[in-house]
Amino acid sequence: MSEVPETELPEPHNDPFRGRCAMLVSALAMVLAIAGLGGNNAAKESTLNNILAANAYAFYQAKNIRQTEYKIAADNLQLQLAQDKLTPKAKELAEKKLADYQKNIARYESEPETGDGKKELMAKAKELEHERDHALAQDPWFDYAEALLQIAIVLTSVAILTGVHALFWAPCGLGILGILSTINGFMLLV
Repeated sequence: MSEVPETELPEPHNDPFRGRCAMLVSALAMVLAIAGLGGNNAAKESTLNNILAANAYAFYQAKNIRQTEYKIAADNLQLQLAQDKLTPKAKELAEKKLADYQKNIARYESEPETGDGKKELMAKAKELEHERDHALAQDPWFDYAEALLQIAIVLTSVAILTGVHALFWAPCGLGILGILSTINGFMLLV
């Protein structure tokens, strides 16, 4: 029976191909970590801004309901005052109450000091929706980057194991696409 000769693998420090592959894997792994961080942050940001926007809309609706209740009460007082069947003291109280109701109606519409008026709440909700949509637009780019970079790392490993130099260029191309996707995830250039 003849023995199969063992193939000797070159020492890693003596093989420039393996050194290039190792550097490529290191660089790809670093960008992969950055893409993963960016994707996680985009997902968290979109979820947080979605919750905050929903809260702002709910607060807006609560203010709208309260404002409508005051409008109904003010209308009822105006009807009572128009009938002119109130005593002078009751009329004075109704007019004072009507002024308070109208003040509250105006306060519910806009309250710039606190930012809790309907006008301010709607603007805040729209801004939060915009931030949510921005984060949602970023997220797929990080997903693409992670997939491309992981595939590139696997192909680089195959190139190291097989020693086939031609396999080195495919992960380089995928790595470049992964890097560009990561950059686009942060900047949304495309």
